[in-house]
Amino acid sequence: MISRSTIDQVYEAARLEEVIEEYVTLKKSGANYKGLSPFTQEKTPSFMVSPAKQIWKDFSSGKGGNVIAFLMEHEHFTYPEAIRYLAKKYNIEIEETEVSPEEKQIKDDRESMFLVAQYALDFFEKSLWETEEGKSIGLTYFKERGFRDETVKKFALGYSPKSSNELAKKSQKEGYKLDFLEKTGLVIVSNDRQVDRFRGRVVFPIRSMSGRVQGFGGRILSENAKTAKYLNSPESEIYSKSKVLYGIFESKQTIAKNDVCYLVEGYTDVIQMHQSGITNVVSSSGTALTVDQIRMINRLTSNIVVLFDGDAPGLRASLRGIDLILEQGMNVRVCSFPEGDDPDSFARSHSADDIINFLEEQSKDFIQFKASLLSEEGKNDPVRKAETIKEIVESIFKIPDPIKQEIYIQNCSEIMQISEDALFSTLAQINQNNKRKGAKRFIPDESIALVKKTTETFSKVDRVFELEKQIISILLTYGNQEFDFEELISKTNQEGEVIEETQKISVKVYEKIFLDLQQDEIELSHDSFKKIFYKLIEFYQTEQGDLNFEKIMQTDDLIQNQIITDLIMKEEQHQLHDWGKRNVFVKFKGSEVVQLVSETILSMRRYLIDQKINELQLVTKDQEENQETLKEIKMYQGLKNIISSKLHRVI
Repeated sequence: MISRSTIDQVYEAARLEEVIEEYVTLKKSGANYKGLSPFTQEKTPSFMVSPAKQIWKDFSSGKGGNVIAFLMEHEHFTYPEAIRYLAKKYNIEIEETEVSPEEKQIKDDRESMFLVAQYALDFFEKSLWETEEGKSIGLTYFKERGFRDETVKKFALGYSPKSSNELAKKSQKEGYKLDFLEKTGLVIVSNDRQVDRFRGRVVFPIRSMSGRVQGFGGRILSENAKTAKYLNSPESEIYSKSKVLYGIFESKQTIAKNDVCYLVEGYTDVIQMHQSGITNVVSSSGTALTVDQIRMINRLTSNIVVLFDGDAPGLRASLRGIDLILEQGMNVRVCSFPEGDDPDSFARSHSADDIINFLEEQSKDFIQFKASLLSEEGKNDPVRKAETIKEIVESIFKIPDPIKQEIYIQNCSEIMQISEDALFSTLAQINQNNKRKGAKRFIPDESIALVKKTTETFSKVDRVFELEKQIISILLTYGNQEFDFEELISKTNQEGEVIEETQKISVKVYEKIFLDLQQDEIELSHDSFKKIFYKLIEFYQTEQGDLNFEKIMQTDDLIQNQIITDLIMKEEQHQLHDWGKRNVFVKFKGSEVVQLVSETILSMRRYLIDQKINELQLVTKDQEENQETLKEIKMYQGLKNIISSKLHRVI
């Protein structure tokens, strides 16, 4: 693991505006910078960067955070990958925390395998572009497929010489160990004989989302019936066929920006689509789609369009992949190319606009596609039609969202000309059968009661959410500032009676909020707010200074970072600049802080008392005579009246 000191150094050295300017054109706007959103298509700049606070906010997409959050959102790095990227950019040596010898060995081995894979990529590229064999065989093949030079370079395509062990010899001569060449599958060792796995093949590097080479796919160019046409790297510590997607590194930004991913079968399909201008496309590399691959796409978008060959013999088998996509809660459409065409050939013979229009017009909802496909098999056969309907309902069952389930049931009813009641009955039966097998899936029943309950719950949660958000906002903005707050002090007068007097006490905002909430045993209910709250309190108690946003946001929790950014940058969007020069003086909000803090805490108290009263009233409904409960209600009602009067509210 990366040490804490290294992470601190990275945050200290990294300049947000420098990093973002590599991706976004920024213009000065008062104390901040503005630019066009890199996440959406917009004409008016709404992307803001605050150099002082080292945070950014994209008002068009709602995203925001610090420099790490930007790289995680834009480049889809993991937290450690983002740290390593910035460490490299700012020449910071990465210090690792102490790990066991076994863990260190595993990590070192993985890193060595990545280095070997990168060396192989460079070797294959040089062989393609700088050798006569590579130019005459490999480059000629790519040109015959219609690939332009810039496309070949974009995907780092290469060529492995026919010589049985050229890669093995050169790599070891340059210091790379045979052990790692063998583990990555680049070299096959048998009886002290070393053979290059991809010899005589054009090579397609397979990269991770962050761009690291994980493995290779190789296509043989000779007509040899005894040899597989395509050959992939074997399973290793850095390559698992079920967990990689060809083209994900090259396509990730467009997928996220367009909010849709096109899924094809082969390497050349991806490359040709990219060359035609459709750059949000990936391939499962000719294997059946897996849950890991779907989840990888889901990091970028929840929308998938599966593209099938026009004469694909395995269409029906591919339906299982669609069910997997549905099971992950994603939206899926299907598009089949005309007979005799595949994404590669279609992209070669059509312009980008034609391709986009075709995909938009011909892509079908998975219900329509599945119904049309299965209906062909069961024409004029009632039994087969019934089986088809059941298969479609089984796919609908896999959808976790009950609202989507109902919509698809309605669609299926229209397409298959069968009543919704019959389909819901089948859905319930499938649900029952799966319950017996231990599978869990929510099937809506008693819909009216459910809607009522959900609505009521939502309104309550919403109020608490707003109050808790206000508390965090106050802490972020004024937490370390000191003000005079009115406090009730209990005293004994000359007659021995206990009376309450109002006194002004000078205290910091974070102390006021923390102590008041603690006194009332109030804990924030929203998980992210709770984490941010205690993080802020800890900072103010230990640092004794102005808020350091970089320290507060040193986390891989993007939700937390986004909440903090939203609250800080909300007012910055419409910030006034240089109004003093025009003799316009904006009222300082700090003069209202005391009132804001007091009202927020009192509102929280009042709301929680309301909740308590409602709970007790429910108890009295079940118990005809409960004097103690009624006394308790009366007491809470009295407290509510006091708080309401302080808030100057009419009950």
